[in-house]
Amino acid sequence: MSAFNLTRAQLTAGAAAVALIGAGVGYGVAQLRQPAPAASDGPEAGRKVLYWYDPMVPGQRFDRPGKSPFMDMQLVPRYADEASEAAGVRIDPARLQSLGVRYATVRRAAVAEALTAPGVLEFNGRDVAIVQARAAGFVQRVYGRAPGDVVGAGAPIADLLVPSWGGAQAEYLAVRRSGDAALEAAARQRLRLLGMPDAMIESVARSGRPRSVVTVATPVGGAIQTLDVRQGMTVSMGQTLAQVAGLGTVWMTAAVPEAQAGLIRPGASARVELAAFPGEAFSGRVSAVLPSAQADSRTLQARIELPNRSGRLRPGMYGTVHLDGPSRPGLVVPTEAVIRTGRRAIVM
Repeated sequence: MSAFNLTRAQLTAGAAAVALIGAGVGYGVAQLRQPAPAASDGPEAGRKVLYWYDPMVPGQRFDRPGKSPFMDMQLVPRYADEASEAAGVRIDPARLQSLGVRYATVRRAAVAEALTAPGVLEFNGRDVAIVQARAAGFVQRVYGRAPGDVVGAGAPIADLLVPSWGGAQAEYLAVRRSGDAALEAAARQRLRLLGMPDAMIESVARSGRPRSVVTVATPVGGAIQTLDVRQGMTVSMGQTLAQVAGLGTVWMTAAVPEAQAGLIRPGASARVELAAFPGEAFSGRVSAVLPSAQADSRTLQARIELPNRSGRLRPGMYGTVHLDGPSRPGLVVPTEAVIRTGRRAIVM
């Protein structure tokens, strides 16, 4: 047999392979000849269509379906249940829950601009008393006071010996014994003009003896700022012996930036937090805004008057002042919804 002769089994296997290939080719041709199913552009059953639109131009709406005049594609329906999501981004509810997203209503309300500024406590400059000598004399005794001491109202400072008062008081007592009321009133007035206090005049009238030593006392309570009296020194009429600053109220002088000076108004309420008393706030009011600005720091000085009945507020303490500026209408959103980029604020 020749090399090209094939056995019966080989011929049978070859015929079967050709038959399978032919069947496959026929199936593929049949599939190519069968038309592809058309995309369903009609509305879904049971859903209300609001309008039709081109996904490439979503801003343009159409009343009926058809082909888009902008692109070679069919218009897409917008259903009523999708209207609330048309202008936003659709996020899977499971992902919303995992991200902790919550919804809040944006509302319009009157918003006060808040201002925070550093400040230092100072003495109330309107509550300062000057202790002076009413007549020339000599310091006979001092009461051991020193600058910085806190004294009450009527605290003695020094005893002054006034020689000129002795003769005037003796004349007053002689007139008083005469029984002439007009002369006695004139003599009493002369003692007042010499600088003698009314309490001392009454004491001389009751005792019937002259008094040349007077005790100089503070008219108000507070802290002694200056004390210029020593035992044995000579004082003249009107000489300042001491200066006392009251502690009933103190000033918090706040350094307000020049750019925010328009938010400050005298009489506005303020809240002060001091480093010495963490977690505690003190309420006060803006008593004045100084007319000149600090050239080196470009700040204005605002005075906040604070009550100090307990005496805990000490001048020199450092604190922070919180002021509420004028209210203006604005939109109110949760703070966590605001994203601050440094140059602008974006609300999500």
